[in-house]
Amino acid sequence: MHRRLAIFCHRILTNSSLFSPRTNTILYNQSNLLNSRNNGFSVFRMFMFTSTQPRRVLDPDDPATLMKEDGVAVCSQMWIENFREPNKTVTNLTGYLRRFELWVLAYQKVSADETGAYLPRSAIQRSALEDLLALRNAVLDNRFKWGARLEFFIKSPKDKTEYESLSKRKIKAILTTTQPAAFQDRIVQEVLFMILEPIYEARFSQKSFAFRPGRNAHTVLRVVRRSFAGYLWYIKGDLSTILDGMKVGMVISALMRDVRDKKVIDLVKAALVTPVITSRVDEGEKKKKKKRKYQKKRVLAEDEPKPDPYWLESFFGFAPEEAEKVPSWGHCGILSPLLANICLDELDHWIEDKIKEFYHPSKNDVIWNSPDGEVEQGNTSWPEFVPTSGPDKTKKIDYIRYGGHILIGIRGPRADAATLRKQLIEFCDKKYLLKLDNESLPIEHITKGIMFLDHVLCRRVVYPTLRYTATGGKIISEKGVGTLLSVTASLKQCIKQFRKLSFLKGDRDPDPQPCFRMFHATQAHTNAQMNKLLSTMVEWYRYADNRKKVVNFFSYIIRGSLSKLYAAKYKLRSRAKVYKIGARNLSRPLKEKKGQSPEYHNLLRMGLVESIDGLQYTRMSLVPETDYTPFPAGWRPDHEKALLEYIRLDDPKTLEEQRSCIREQGLISPQDYVSMLVWNYKRNANIVDQLSTTMIGGNNIRSGKELLLRSNHENYDQSTRDEEDNEERFHAAHML
Repeated sequence: MHRRLAIFCHRILTNSSLFSPRTNTILYNQSNLLNSRNNGFSVFRMFMFTSTQPRRVLDPDDPATLMKEDGVAVCSQMWIENFREPNKTVTNLTGYLRRFELWVLAYQKVSADETGAYLPRSAIQRSALEDLLALRNAVLDNRFKWGARLEFFIKSPKDKTEYESLSKRKIKAILTTTQPAAFQDRIVQEVLFMILEPIYEARFSQKSFAFRPGRNAHTVLRVVRRSFAGYLWYIKGDLSTILDGMKVGMVISALMRDVRDKKVIDLVKAALVTPVITSRVDEGEKKKKKKRKYQKKRVLAEDEPKPDPYWLESFFGFAPEEAEKVPSWGHCGILSPLLANICLDELDHWIEDKIKEFYHPSKNDVIWNSPDGEVEQGNTSWPEFVPTSGPDKTKKIDYIRYGGHILIGIRGPRADAATLRKQLIEFCDKKYLLKLDNESLPIEHITKGIMFLDHVLCRRVVYPTLRYTATGGKIISEKGVGTLLSVTASLKQCIKQFRKLSFLKGDRDPDPQPCFRMFHATQAHTNAQMNKLLSTMVEWYRYADNRKKVVNFFSYIIRGSLSKLYAAKYKLRSRAKVYKIGARNLSRPLKEKKGQSPEYHNLLRMGLVESIDGLQYTRMSLVPETDYTPFPAGWRPDHEKALLEYIRLDDPKTLEEQRSCIREQGLISPQDYVSMLVWNYKRNANIVDQLSTTMIGGNNIRSGKELLLRSNHENYDQSTRDEEDNEERFHAAHML
């Protein structure tokens, strides 16, 4: 049978016109078809292996070939280009939108947010890269739609749902109820954010501090302490309604001031226009759920993120009013805060123009008496102190913005503050269609206190003793008078937040309440949670003048709350008994009873119990001091300083200036500086400042060199004369 099959296959191959006679002969000789011991299927096997395949051509859309550079390097180049030319109108952003490296970087960031673990680029699967490439092509071809619920170009690594096999009821629930932002939407948002952020960060005003990298509420407090000491009147405004949403036309017009790329503008516009589906449940349709007597403990899934711990949730409850609201516009997601800053940037620049227009210096004033307004008199290490010398004649204003809240300081009469407020109301009405009145923009005097970011800004008169050394080394002490700007944490606001979180009750004499949320936790875990809360609050009030007082008050409330909790949990009846057993900081175990269990220290040594950390800051002396580190004028975040320094060093003009400076003024080594300093001090009792020598012209440097050489020659001549005298004495001794 095998022989017949082999002969049949041989006839087919020899009679076929697809093969040449030479090929047939080779196949016949190699397969040895007439041999009865060979299998006939070897002919087909031989035919398969001898068929030639065409050479594979590289696909230009292959994800592996598109990743030519690192995504971080591409982003860095964008930051450098925009900071090098901050006023240039950007017209071609589609080229960056095509860069697949940015899409991979966005996928890594969104995946890290989704799964809680960083995914290296080498660990991304080929299928995920192909889906990501399909998403990029859909965005470039205008096939991408915001807010998709069932059809996705790429899905989350956690999403295992098969949408094709869902029932109609589940599909209806997905389409009609509130759902989190789709994974692909967040990737597109991240790519747009990486493209737009460097463009506008180079253009934003230095007076805005919210939703920007390297700037936070602490920066605002330090700026207030540094620059707002000389102002008498303050205007505090709440424009946070802008963060709730603006008309699409206003947002797009603000965006098009600096960006003229149609693809990017259309993507942002579509994200703003596309409606967000939210579920609406009527009151009558709500089902009343009966509470069980014993609540079943909910078990989290393996890939489900854990909820925020109790201490972090409590800390978020202390967020100031200015930091509570974060904009969320349409499907923009992470782009929303950036778009809000873009819209409010017009207000920042308008007030900056008003600052220049309003400034009128007076030579008789103590501070701000220079024509440009930048040079300040007084002690720069103590900027919150302003010496008093008659009426304030200089007119000046300053301004900061944190999110939708603004603070304007005015040095001058109250009438000027009222005029500025009127102009501000007209500008907001014209630009943002925002109706403001005098009540929403109150004018307060500094002596009454202005609350901003839960810190009270006030001023008090102080009489410091000024000591200085006069001519002849005489120390003179004089009594001075001035005003001191105080930035203190508001205890009233702290009590309000504590009451909101059910930590205490009462206004005049606040009484701590037990935090029953931690009833089922161990003493070690409860103390650890509260210590984290206390450490975070200590850092939050880092720049408050009353840092010790407010943190000690926090510790008192939390310690009283825990003592009441432990008294109820361990049936100790009173806080005094809890403190007696557990000590002042609640570091001793409260459950231990003699004769029923081994000693706590033995169990701790064996690793059978957790170590209990006592509560921190139970005494005011344990609270760290207020941070009074001087805040430099013209401050910038570290990343901006690094960018500007890199751009300056990369500029050929910088190198040419350094060469010309060395050519004109000469170059002095550090050894020469040290020699000049030592010799001038030893011979002339004159200390030469090295830095001033560097900054002065070339003539002085040459004179310094001559002085150094002259002193060296004089020293050499003196040593030569001494040697000659010694030789003469030696010869005279030999002659004797």
